[in-house]
Amino acid sequence: MEVEVKLRLKGGDDHRKACDLFGAGGSHKAKYHQENQFFDGSEQELSSQRVVLRVRFYNGAEKCVVTVKGKAVLKNGIGKASEVEEAVDPALGRSFVENPQLMLESDVGVLKDTFGKFGVKGLKGLGGFKNVRDVYSWKGLDVEVDETKYDWGTVFEIECETDEPERIKDDLEATLKQEGVAYEYSKVTKFQNFINKTLE
Repeated sequence: MEVEVKLRLKGGDDHRKACDLFGAGGSHKAKYHQENQFFDGSEQELSSQRVVLRVRFYNGAEKCVVTVKGKAVLKNGIGKASEVEEAVDPALGRSFVENPQLMLESDVGVLKDTFGKFGVKGLKGLGGFKNVRDVYSWKGLDVEVDETKYDWGTVFEIECETDEPERIKDDLEATLKQEGVAYEYSKVTKFQNFINKTLE
């Protein structure tokens, strides 16, 4: 189970302030240009069960990860979802984007398990979006500051995976308020914004 604090930044200025805030003292760990591509069964076998299948590329062809998330719940700035992921060769991941049916023939464990569980016989690509993620070390945790770019607009967000979401959320909020960074609790996931063509 993945548990994350999710805070939506009000705009580009607040995104810049957040990056400056968490980057103070040389705590910037990494920057990832992510490409996210999503898929469903040809008969909606996955979406009908609130399962999300994603292939994510990092910095072009540097890295590729296949992820399956199930029944995400997002409430009061805390998101919870089952998650299984597996790294694959970026060339293989790109072949999945070009021809989703190749997933059915692959030996990728997370795909075989998911397709077997939900009876997926065919696949279709749903498209995707890009995200620029800056990762900072903060109080022993990784804080991710995202700039998510859809064809219809851009959303800014802070995410932090933790076993203590309530405490970390309070700490994050206090830190942001002190530095004048405007935010609100995230109401929907990035994927929901993509599917619904919204910027919530």
